[in-house]
This record gives sequence, C-alpha cells and structure tokens, in this order.
Amino acid sequence: MDILSYAFMQRALIAAVLVGITAPAIGIYLVQRRQALMGDGIGHVALTGVGLGFLLSTNPVWMATAVAVLGAVVMELIRWYGKTRGDIALAMLFYGGMAAGVMFTSLAPNGSNANLTSYLFGSITTVSPSDITTIWLLAAFVVLVTVGLRRQLFAISQDEEFARVTGLPVRLLNLLVAVTAAVTVTVAMRVVGLLLVSALMVIPVAAAQQISRSFVTTFALAIGIGVAVTFSGTVTSFYVDVPSGATIVLLAIGIFIVLAALATPLARKRAKAAAVAEEGCTLEVPPARATADDVRV
Repeated sequence: MDILSYAFMQRALIAAVLVGITAPAIGIYLVQRRQALMGDGIGHVALTGVGLGFLLSTNPVWMATAVAVLGAVVMELIRWYGKTRGDIALAMLFYGGMAAGVMFTSLAPNGSNANLTSYLFGSITTVSPSDITTIWLLAAFVVLVTVGLRRQLFAISQDEEFARVTGLPVRLLNLLVAVTAAVTVTVAMRVVGLLLVSALMVIPVAAAQQISRSFVTTFALAIGIGVAVTFSGTVTSFYVDVPSGATIVLLAIGIFIVLAALATPLARKRAKAAAVAEEGCTLEVPPARATADDVRV
C-alpha cells in the first residue's frame, strides 16, 4: 500500500488505532453512568491547556492533559456538591475553558487560528513523533484502568449505592473515571479534535449496544467498531482529501444506523423466543381434586 510509504501516515494510522481503542473503552462507563456528554465538556476545558501550551511554548498535548485532568476533577466535585447550582457551574467551566483557550492562543507568539483549528477538529496528518510517544503513554494508562478495574468500574456505573455497601471506594473510583476520561480526550484530540471527541467515546458504544446485551461483549464490540472507523476514516481522508475527524465520526454514525436497523428483527426474534419459553414453563391447571403432587411444570 502506497499509504504506508509516508512516515506521517504511518504515525497517523498508529494514532488512529490507539484512539479507536481508548475512546470506547472509557466511553462505555460514561454511557452506563448517563454521562455521555462528559467528554464534550472536558474537551472545552482541555482547550485552555492547548492555549497555554502555545503561550508557554510547551507541548500542547501534555499541557492539555494536565488542564483536562484538573477540569475533570472539578467537574466531579461539582457533581458531588453542586446540587441545584451544579449545572450553572459546569456551564461556566465549559465555556470559560473554551474562551480561555482562544485567548491564550491569540496571545501566544507562535499561536494562530490554524493551529487551534487542528486541535478543535483534528489534524491527524500533523501527528509528530513526539505526539506518538505521548499518545502511546496516555493510551496505556487508559487501557490499564478500563480493563484492569473493569469489575469495580462496572459496579459504580450500575449502582453507586450498592457498590458503596460492598465496600468499594466509590468516590475514588468516580474520580478515576473522570481522570481517565480527561486523558482519553487529550489522546483523541489530534485525531478527531476536541469538539468531536465525545462522539467517538459514545457512538461506538451505542452501536454495539444495538446487538449486544452483555457488558463484556459490548465492550469488545465497541472497541472493534472504534478501531474500524478510526482506521478506515484515516485511510479515506488520505485518498479523498477530506477532514479525518469528520470522516471518522460520520462512519461511526453510519455503523450505528446499520446496526440499529439490524437490531429490530433481532429483537423480534428474541421476544418470540422468550414468549415460547415462557409458554413452555406455564403451570398446567390441575383437576379440582388434585393434590400438590399432581401439578406438573
């Protein structure tokens, strides 16, 4: 393949595959917790880190990671203690993060709208060797957390009160989920951009849920879909000369639509099978004078 003869495309494909793994891996817990838009909010905050990176002439990815992690922790604290004013505080945090990112970028000596746009919507062909090293390290952290602590994270995602009763450190695990989501956002921002990263965390999971009912199967299928759309979207963007981030998200939406269409007859078959099974287990009505021993299942 001639695409592999270009060093920048080799780096782009590596980054795409890593993002395809990490985004759905943490996204499944966010979907279970009904926090599907959390990645979008963290992306707004991470933009401040990108702007600071330009302003201070440091690596924008690492700076965005630090700011995103701090923002995710603040978001989690607001969720605990914010009560009725929590939504207002979160809105101020999100939009303040975006405004600060734009301001810092404009003040940076080497900053420009073009640089900021590549982080907002992704520019996978500009991934540098240092970016690959950073993405590898951050992706390894995400995989270790989401796979190594899958039982604990699943428990708090399903029922926090039950998890607390069983002795799990619920608040610590909630913070870990928030931090891992923040790290995932910065991993994915060079591929799909800060404004589209939430889609890659949610859509593959939603697509997998159309045809899967178990957590493990959904987890594996979502990662498979994530890798498929990021890889194919990157290749498509190279040959067709279209934005990689938008291409990847549209492919993910297309897979969701296809699987949703296939899920309808599948759901009917399952319902029919369940009805047959239920009918077979119905108790036969015994004669009027029959004893309990005469009742057959």
